[in-house]
Amino acid sequence: MTEAPVLVIGAGVQGLTCGVVLAEAGMRVRVRTAERSRGTTSAVAGAMWSPPMADPPGKTQYWATLSHAEFTALARDPDTGVHLCEGRIASRTRLGEAPEAKLIPDLRHCGPDDLPEGFAEGIRGTVPLIDMPRYLDHLVARFREAGGEIQRSAVRSLAEAVDESSTVVNCSGVGAHELVGDPGVYPVYGQLAVVRNPGVEEYFMEITGAGELISVMPHGDRLLLGGVKYPHDWGPGPRAKVREGILRRCAAFDPRLGDVEVIEDLAGLRPGRQAVRVQLERYSGARVVHDYGHGGNGVALSWGCAYEVADLLADGGSA
Repeated sequence: MTEAPVLVIGAGVQGLTCGVVLAEAGMRVRVRTAERSRGTTSAVAGAMWSPPMADPPGKTQYWATLSHAEFTALARDPDTGVHLCEGRIASRTRLGEAPEAKLIPDLRHCGPDDLPEGFAEGIRGTVPLIDMPRYLDHLVARFREAGGEIQRSAVRSLAEAVDESSTVVNCSGVGAHELVGDPGVYPVYGQLAVVRNPGVEEYFMEITGAGELISVMPHGDRLLLGGVKYPHDWGPGPRAKVREGILRRCAAFDPRLGDVEVIEDLAGLRPGRQAVRVQLERYSGARVVHDYGHGGNGVALSWGCAYEVADLLADGGSA
């Protein structure tokens, strides 16, 4: 245990999950954040556990496996905001191999009659869906119950962080571009439309390299429709034309979505990077574990990455 609390930078899903894992392991932990958890990019995610398409592949497969187990367990308690939902993941071209898909207990390939028009391949199965505002509230409560402290103040530099604690966990998301001077970090603009659910019970996720896609995520009486992914686009805020495109694509996919009531628009900047960075660095005599660059896989990898962070702090090694 350090003399000062472990300092976690960021209160998105990565920062809070790391905080929970470390605090429940008996460490004193302080999270510093410029925004409340509901004001982070994590709060405007869809969100679901799905087989990640991210580097480094060996690591992300392992992190996804650990995270799947945690979310499946959390789904037993409705107060966590996690529930299990059946649906489809599909592509207009071949999906490719995803070893993590074998974690889906009822996994099966979609037949021609189970694929939307224009789609070439898909899988059907039950996965965890996460209502992010409720889930982040759950993580905050769990973190505080374990003795963790949350402080609303931005961390301006690593030098400032290591002045406060000799052990720092950097979960700054797209902010790592400036905080640690990582030129490989870039924003990926995303937007969703939250609508009244007209009775949709299954999720749908399009896998594509294009900037516009179809996603449908049911969370009770709310339905999250997506989406877009625009690399190197700093936003800010929701855009009317993007919403129009989302609603048009989703209505063509499912006629029930042709005349839905829009509750709100959500937009945020995912932290893009060629590979997720979970790595220990020595900085001015302090230990800094970096945990950022997850792109659109932040939720799906969150528990696995948090356990990796804890292991790095325990053994002093590097990822």
